[in-house]
Amino acid sequence: MSIAILTVGGTIDKDYFDALSDYQITESPIHELLHTFHVNFDYQVIPVMKKDSLDMTDEDRENLRSLINKLDQPLILVTHGTDTMTQTAKVLANIEHKTIILTGAMKPARFKDTDAIFNIGFALGALKTVPKGVYIAMNGEVFNPENVIKNRSEHRFQTIT
Repeated sequence: MSIAILTVGGTIDKDYFDALSDYQITESPIHELLHTFHVNFDYQVIPVMKKDSLDMTDEDRENLRSLINKLDQPLILVTHGTDTMTQTAKVLANIEHKTIILTGAMKPARFKDTDAIFNIGFALGALKTVPKGVYIAMNGEVFNPENVIKNRSEHRFQTIT
């Protein structure tokens, strides 16, 4: 069964080019990462947009929802910026017959000390085991988008009650 991997931007896809540059969203490195690690499943990487999640609009989220609804694959991984990941996950709620996991990174995937590789691997493993629905996978945990927040000071996501 093929997995659709949708890239929308965020820190996971950022890079910087010299000491005078700001971080910029570039081509997603996810295909290169999965190829390097010799994954044993079929996947399709679909670039959707290159936006920091703080710049995403309601229209962007609805377009993402529409695209996911049209895909044949029942397993969907969305790489996304962490700042508004929960907002997007809530928009994707109630898409029938699909398992959707959003993941991202606190540091760009191209950085040596990134959390992106761990988060992507964990999210892909979780994608194959959780029931249909929409989830966030970060920091080694799978979260319900309805009760999770990004804890900026601790660089992790956490459940709220």
